[in-house]
Amino acid sequence: MAQKKTAAEVVQAARSADKISTKTLINGLFNDFVELHGDRNGGDDPAIIGGIARLGNRAVTVIATQKGETVEEKIATHYGDPEPEGYRKALRLMRQAAKFNRPIITLINTAGAYPGADAEAHGQGEAIAALLQASYDLPVPFIATIFGEGGSGGALALACADEVWMFENSIYSVLSPEGFASILWKDSTRADEAAGLMKLTPNDLLDMKIIDTIIPEPANQDRLLKNLKKKLLLKLADLSQLSGEELIQKRLARFREF
Repeated sequence: MAQKKTAAEVVQAARSADKISTKTLINGLFNDFVELHGDRNGGDDPAIIGGIARLGNRAVTVIATQKGETVEEKIATHYGDPEPEGYRKALRLMRQAAKFNRPIITLINTAGAYPGADAEAHGQGEAIAALLQASYDLPVPFIATIFGEGGSGGALALACADEVWMFENSIYSVLSPEGFASILWKDSTRADEAAGLMKLTPNDLLDMKIIDTIIPEPANQDRLLKNLKKKLLLKLADLSQLSGEELIQKRLARFREF
């Protein structure tokens, strides 16, 4: 039996360069993915990739953060930290999904929203707030999966879902361990110690009922994708039994408990 990882080890694994990529997840889980671009306000942030696909025989809307695989992609996406245009694109796709009665699946791996001056000038806070507000009124099934880092409002904006899942080697927190240590002790080198206090691991968050499921993360990516796809199909079938109003009320009740 494998020894349980410390919080610091989970943080390291969540940030690993060996973490499954967003494109591999999308291609392995869905068929006929068609990417849609633009926020209809003049921007198209590559840190958010979204579009329409099929999960089994059902049309779904897929929205994901992506860190990029090449140096050029990583620079363009700010290593997976979205700008306001990305969140506005996500909002557009969620509203489109509601209009056409398509379930929404989000895949999240981001340290947080991009903190640059231009992003703030373009309305970063407003874009995240609008997405959060809209998430509670979506009359369609909504499943969010954090597969790497889930940092602050940048991750929460895509995770106000009916179900929130985490890969076993992932984290979800209000800020990074380095930021926590800098604020609490004025010493970012104590990040490993901070990680242990923050309750940011999947096991901690499942115990607190902040998330619903931990996804095992075997080294074999084909097995990982097969298992995750099966879970998504089963849960969507379950959620689809509920009316739009029932979904909204249950989602609101879920987050009010926090």
